[in-house]
Amino acid sequence: MSDYLISQQLSNGENVVYAAGQGPLDLLSFSILKLATGDSYRANTENEECALVILNGLLSLEIGGEQHKELGGRTSVFAGKATGAYLPPGTAWSVQADSRCELAVCSTPSDSSGAPKIIRPDEVEVNHAGNWNWRRDVHNIIGANVPQAQRLLVGETFNPPGNWSSYPPHKHEEDDYPFQINMQELYHFRMNPPQGFGIQCIYSDDLSLDETYTVRNTDTVIIPHGYHPVVAAPGYQLYYLWMMAGVTDRRMAPLDDPTHAWVKASGAMAKDMGF
Repeated sequence: MSDYLISQQLSNGENVVYAAGQGPLDLLSFSILKLATGDSYRANTENEECALVILNGLLSLEIGGEQHKELGGRTSVFAGKATGAYLPPGTAWSVQADSRCELAVCSTPSDSSGAPKIIRPDEVEVNHAGNWNWRRDVHNIIGANVPQAQRLLVGETFNPPGNWSSYPPHKHEEDDYPFQINMQELYHFRMNPPQGFGIQCIYSDDLSLDETYTVRNTDTVIIPHGYHPVVAAPGYQLYYLWMMAGVTDRRMAPLDDPTHAWVKASGAMAKDMGF
């Protein structure tokens, strides 16, 4: 790991990408299961709530003894909306790979007593955010549709080639609702075609934090605090799975960088003009 960038080649089985406390984030853990057809995996959420997101392939889940057959099926993250699941603490679960597949596992400490939930593609909320070259599509997988979640918010963002997201730059590091909520966050990237790249910036108001990373397929970025915009290289579609853990609150309330917040007004004017 270089500062906040994790570059990792995924191997068959469980790939631990980030464990809570190994870096600046003490609430989020993230791993990817990469399974061949017929492979299986078993786990228990123990004292954490967990979000599962099928990145690609077809699999079956057993959650608390209940079977959910042949979930997913998209060939890549760029081939449709995701299928996911929310698992509360103390839940035994297992996965059986019905084809080659990848499953993202995001978790955070929790004392939620809610029920597990499967989130199917037609339950994923799609938002078309931004305008012009900061237009992107945001898919909310685990949000208000899973009220039993205590901390987790999980979704996917798709940047067209050359476009920005998390823009205007925003941050979420203090509890001051409705202006801002303190959230820990990770981004996991994929590119289409896979040899593509993007740029991730992370900076604070006083620039005591000011980092810029080239992100490539399967890279992950830890966002310790500060603003964190992303741009896709021309010619390449950029995707990131984002996972957030609210420190005391899970309402979505990012604070835009006041230097660049005016861009939103120009985007609204452009929409009013039909652009």
